[in-house]
Amino acid sequence: MQNLMSKREAAGHVGIHPESLMRLVRQEQFPRPIKIGKGTNARVRFIADEVAAWVRQKMVERDAPATDAAASGSRPA
Repeated sequence: MQNLMSKREAAGHVGIHPESLMRLVRQEQFPRPIKIGKGTNARVRFIADEVAAWVRQKMVERDAPATDAAASGSRPA
């Protein structure tokens, strides 16, 4: 059985505000939650393993070699 996290717990785990978390979900940059219940007021829960995998992926991206633009120190105008 999968461990579930509330929106507040998932946001706290990654260190952002719950609404910022939901913005990332809408932008398809964070794992989608599952709905518990029906309707627009249904509670959502995030699968803990998916949240942990997202954090691990962010760590991989952080530790990846810099891109050419970043390596040269140039910034977009």
